[in-house]
Amino acid sequence: MMGRDGAGSDVVEIKVHPRRAHNVGSTPPYQNSSVFKKWVPWLVPLFVVSNIAVFIAVMYFNDCPTNSGSCVAPSLGRFSFQPLKENPLLGPSSSTLVKMGALDVARVVNKNQSWRLISCIWLHAGVFHVVANMLSLLLIGIRLEQEFGFFRVGLVYIISGFGGSLLSALFIQTGISVGASGALFGLLGGMLSELITNWTIYANKLAALTTLLCIIAINLAVGLLPHVDNYAHIGGFLSGFFLGFVFLIRPQFKWINQKACPPGYIAPPAKSKHKTYQYVLWIVSLIVIIIGFTLGMVALLRGVNVNDHCSWCHYLSCVPTSLWSCNSRQVYCQSAQLGNQLNLTCMSNGKSNLYYLSDDDLSKVQQLCAQLCN
Repeated sequence: MMGRDGAGSDVVEIKVHPRRAHNVGSTPPYQNSSVFKKWVPWLVPLFVVSNIAVFIAVMYFNDCPTNSGSCVAPSLGRFSFQPLKENPLLGPSSSTLVKMGALDVARVVNKNQSWRLISCIWLHAGVFHVVANMLSLLLIGIRLEQEFGFFRVGLVYIISGFGGSLLSALFIQTGISVGASGALFGLLGGMLSELITNWTIYANKLAALTTLLCIIAINLAVGLLPHVDNYAHIGGFLSGFFLGFVFLIRPQFKWINQKACPPGYIAPPAKSKHKTYQYVLWIVSLIVIIIGFTLGMVALLRGVNVNDHCSWCHYLSCVPTSLWSCNSRQVYCQSAQLGNQLNLTCMSNGKSNLYYLSDDDLSKVQQLCAQLCN
C-alpha cells in the first residue's frame, strides 16, 4: 500500500495483494513427486506472524488519541485508528509509517536511507491491508515452502520485495510506500519460472501454465486501476520470475529416475543433473538480476525519475477511462512557523489552523495540510 501524502498530495496508492493461487495445484503434478523432499513450512507462517506483530507495534507507537483530534474505535486506546478521511484502511498516520521505516524516496536519495527499500515491505497501512496480504502469503507461500524449503523461498520473497520497492521508487518519487505486495508478486513470478524451468517433470503442463497465467494477468490488470501502485507489482513479479530460474530449479526427470531406481533395475542414463536449457536460464537470469538491480540503485541514488525518459510508462500503473481519472488531486498549504507553533492555511478552501509540533517532520506537515484541505 502506498500512502501518497508527500509533495502536496493526499492521494492513497495501494499495492494490491495477489489473488488466490492455489488452483495452480497445492500438490504439483510431477510425474514422480515422491522422490522430492517435503519440507515442513515454518518461515512463511513466521513472516505472517512478524508482519502482524509489526503492525501492532506501529499502532502502539502511533497512539492516535494523543496525536490526533478524533480516532476510529477510541475504546482501543492508543491502538485506535486514525480518522477514516486520513486513512480509510483502519491504520496509523503517514508520519508514523515514515518514522517506522516506510519507503520515502527523498530520504533514500538525500539521507542515504536505502534500508527503507526493505523495511517498507514489513509495514502495512491498515487492518484491511495487512489481512489481505497475509492471507495471500499463506495461500501462495506455504505450497512453495513445502516444495523448495525455507531458504530458497525466503530469498525469493525478500529480494522480490526489494525489487518491487526499487521499481516503484524509480517511477513514484513523492509520498511514501508500504506493503508486502511486491514480495507476494515475486512469489507468483517464481511460480511461473519454476514451471518453465522444471517443465519436463510436470504432468499437466498446459493446465498448470494456463491457470497460473490467468491468475497473474488478473492481478496485474487490477493494478491498472487508479491509486494502485502497479510498479511495485511489476517490479516484484519480474524479480521473482528471474529468481525462480536461479533458486527453484529441479533435476531433470531421467536423473530423478536414475537416483530413485530400486536395486536390480536399470534406469535410463542421465548425463547431467540438469538440462542444458536450465543451465542457460540460470546464467542469463543471474546476470539480468545483478545488472538490473545495480542500474536501478545507481539511477535511484542519483535522483533519476524514469518518467522523464518514458512518456508512456505511466500507463503501466493507471489507464484513464470515462469512469475514472488517473490525475492526483493536489493540495497546497501556506505555512508560517514560530518555534514549535505552525500555522497552516489551505490554499484551496481558505481554512486555517494552528498546530504545535514536537519536531519539524516534513511528512507531519504534509499530513496536517491534507487534513486541513479535506
